[in-house]
Amino acid sequence: FSSKSYSFKPRMKREINFSESVKEALEQTLARDKTVIIMGLGVDDPKGVFGTTLNIHKKFSKNVYDLPTSENSFTGFGLGLAISKFKPIIVHQRVEFSLLSMEQIINQIAKWFYMSGGKVNVPIVIRMIIGKGWGQGPQHSQSLESIFAHIPGLKVVSPSNAYDAKGMLISSIEDPDPVIFFEHRWLHNTKSLVPKKNYKINLAKAKVLQKGKDITILSFS
Repeated sequence: FSSKSYSFKPRMKREINFSESVKEALEQTLARDKTVIIMGLGVDDPKGVFGTTLNIHKKFSKNVYDLPTSENSFTGFGLGLAISKFKPIIVHQRVEFSLLSMEQIINQIAKWFYMSGGKVNVPIVIRMIIGKGWGQGPQHSQSLESIFAHIPGLKVVSPSNAYDAKGMLISSIEDPDPVIFFEHRWLHNTKSLVPKKNYKINLAKAKVLQKGKDITILSFS
């Protein structure tokens, strides 16, 4: 036994922001599953949808598609991909853009599983950025989660931190049903401890932050 002293470095805990965790979830899923397709207006933009898709098109050129301003049409493309064994992720830089495709979302995507008698799943994720901000104006600063939450057939999630964002997005992509994934723009720069590994979070259970006996406080995003 040597008398030489040894120093042991503690395992470093990694802290990244919300937008980085979303990007990491997308990249890890794309690397693992070739059926995942990212599509939307500006996914190859220099700012990368608040940094969440930054340069992803360079790494996965065959699975990332910037689309023209025709939301109703490319949402229909997404449905077609979903029922053809692909896992499309539609990205809207603002929630308001999705209003142009509500017929596809409500009458088609949300209903297809039931209209097929449970034979055809629709594994599609639609990312929507919500929340007000400087320079956005009244038509680009709304939070419309409650509208989608009223539609049977849609799962609606809205993470509040970077850790949940990564795990919930991976779970949403792997879910057999359509998921509306809301991200508040003010959360994109907030940081949390996020594992580098792939992990999932149960979309069907709420996270209990503190147990008590007197009151119940429910919140999201």
